[in-house]
Amino acid sequence: MTLRKIAGLGALLSLVTPGLAMADEVVLNSGDTAWMMTASLLVLLMTIPGLALFYAGMVRSKNVLSVMMQCFAITGLISILWVVYGYSIAFDTTGMEQGVVNFNSFVGGLSKAFLSGLSPSSLIGAFPESVFIFFQMTFAIITPALIVGAFAERMKFSAMLIFMAVWFTLVYAPIAHMVWSGNGGLMWDWGVLDFAGGTVVHINAGIAGLVACLVLGKRKGFPTTAMAPHNLGYTLVGAAMLWVGWFGFNAGSAIAANGTAGMAMLVTQIATAAAALGWMGAEWITHGKPSALGIASGVVAGLVAITPAAGTAGPMGAIVIGLSAGVICFFCATSLKRKLGYDDSLDAFGVHGIGGIVGALLTGVFAAPALGGFGTVEDIGAQLFIQFKGVAFTVIYTAVVTFVILKVLDLVMGLRVSEEAETVGLDLSEHNERGYNL
Repeated sequence: MTLRKIAGLGALLSLVTPGLAMADEVVLNSGDTAWMMTASLLVLLMTIPGLALFYAGMVRSKNVLSVMMQCFAITGLISILWVVYGYSIAFDTTGMEQGVVNFNSFVGGLSKAFLSGLSPSSLIGAFPESVFIFFQMTFAIITPALIVGAFAERMKFSAMLIFMAVWFTLVYAPIAHMVWSGNGGLMWDWGVLDFAGGTVVHINAGIAGLVACLVLGKRKGFPTTAMAPHNLGYTLVGAAMLWVGWFGFNAGSAIAANGTAGMAMLVTQIATAAAALGWMGAEWITHGKPSALGIASGVVAGLVAITPAAGTAGPMGAIVIGLSAGVICFFCATSLKRKLGYDDSLDAFGVHGIGGIVGALLTGVFAAPALGGFGTVEDIGAQLFIQFKGVAFTVIYTAVVTFVILKVLDLVMGLRVSEEAETVGLDLSEHNERGYNL
């Protein structure tokens, strides 16, 4: 299997007819199966409890339960939508033809809706299709959950649920299809390299988060009122879980227990460490002291940036990607945010949006064997342009569709809690509970 095939998760679907493995071509490999089951659980761990804790520690104590509740509710909601139609929209290849742009270049059909045709013997590559479905489900879960960080402390829970359902349907699943579904997919045919979700997950979520925080407006009192994180211990524990879980995210995207998975694991660790040091160093020089929140944010920035490059970058490329992401994301989440005045509560855009863009672009550079990469890139300039096209398309598509969804929902049901509810806190006003009872 070529590296280009490995880079696209959906390409493995070409190995099977809908729901049934072709037994003469593939047989179940217990090692691959065990690894993919483990990787799937690691990615689920990233959302619950990893992301839930990471975000919960950064909000004020009156909103700690609300962000955790949102992460858990999104996990349940997207799991069901993935089974009903999401998997089919993302990975159904009916009507697709390499080099031909048609409706199915943008979105899959419904032949796999309700997991039609799935059986215990259905295989994807050398492991059960059920495991592939679950693995991809965990990606679909964490992507909308990341958006929560941008509008934390001010969105109605009911509006959040409907927004996430519609956004998943109109944005996440189509972008996943365009990038990962294989020959005939729009960005796949362009040659965009996205090993584990730089465009599909992080740019997608980061841009949606930026649009959401702009549409909802600033939190009451922002930026004059102090809104310090209430429990950075939670945030550090959450960041640690994200760091560990991310090995399932990146190494699991090799779709096998093989050398590509091993290299993806190594470069993920290297880039993350470099980004943590990069953010810490930039903060130390700029503000005089390094912070726990800063190093945790740097960790996530590095994880984000190496995601699209994990299958093609070498160790030295990973250092450059990580350091670049740590420094650039630091300035975007601090100086740029202050200068422009938008209220991205927990820096979903500053870390995931910017980190995803940095990683996606640098993937085109460090996939080149001439720079120690393991891709097939010979013309770095040409691949960089392809990566830029993929980034630009994702940014524009996500921004426009997200804006429309939010504006329609605001007209129909309203997006934001009342001033009184925001003052009391979403834990009490939306869920009638307190995170801490003295």
